[in-house]
Amino acid sequence: MSTGIEYASPVLAIMGPTASGKTSLALDVAKQTDSEIISVDSALVYKGMDIGTAKPTAHEQGAVKHHLMDIIDPKDSYSVSQFVNDTTRLIGEIHERGRLPILVGGTMMYFNALINGISSLPKSNDVIREQINREAERSGWSSLHAELMNVDKVSGERIHPNDPQRITRALEVYRSTGKTLTHWQEQEGEKCPYEITQFAIAPQDRAILHERIERRFDMMLAEGFEREVKKLYERGDLNEGLPSIRSVGYRQMWQYFEGELSQCEMRERGIIATRQLAKRQLTWLRGWQDVTWLDTFANDNLTKIAAKVTL
Repeated sequence: MSTGIEYASPVLAIMGPTASGKTSLALDVAKQTDSEIISVDSALVYKGMDIGTAKPTAHEQGAVKHHLMDIIDPKDSYSVSQFVNDTTRLIGEIHERGRLPILVGGTMMYFNALINGISSLPKSNDVIREQINREAERSGWSSLHAELMNVDKVSGERIHPNDPQRITRALEVYRSTGKTLTHWQEQEGEKCPYEITQFAIAPQDRAILHERIERRFDMMLAEGFEREVKKLYERGDLNEGLPSIRSVGYRQMWQYFEGELSQCEMRERGIIATRQLAKRQLTWLRGWQDVTWLDTFANDNLTKIAAKVTL
């Protein structure tokens, strides 16, 4: 039976904490509409990181076209501005195909930048980047990170000392403009040109969300999460400072391989880190404007979405 979802509103967003049922709900919506899903998840962009990110299965991806998944190697970074540019382009392309774009994920920084705007950062300067790389070869990235802390403490505290790509970008922006990366990021940017109807889904009881997180982490372990990370670990060109390996679960498994944690500690800390992530996501969402809340276990979520989308 049709739920009556139409295209009166051009873009649908389904947000929520990890393990809240976002993917399942998005797929249910997609069954009722001619639509495509755009992932709003900073971990799903990485190739070879499937189990620990709860990436939609091949069957799920086959049923509905998905975007912004498996697009970069774990050694590379994917910026907020790249996400905004890619998503804005994809929304237009999906509209041209006569379909409904569904934004699904829990990376609230991505949603915030897309909906509220992101400042336009200075273009890359190859000469300065090369100069920074030569300095790194001579004195090491820790020295350059210390320089960043001195000129832009906010960025320095956010960027890991073993993340050369982001250290380079932050110093490049400062050296080329005389203003910090933090300054540029605080400038008001152009907002998304599309109207986005926003929903957030979560269980009403926080304890239930915690139980779901624990069950899912154990399911990931049973499905071969350790083997997945071992393959990344044995590549030899990745480290804990990279954004990919800092992802929840992957960092703890990496520390287990490094001998810093026992297997039991890895599991415990992985679950704790995931619960902390969920708490941060909920904190973002509680201060969010123009969002309609849905209960993970409600039977009328599709009806509520249809009522909003057809307004």
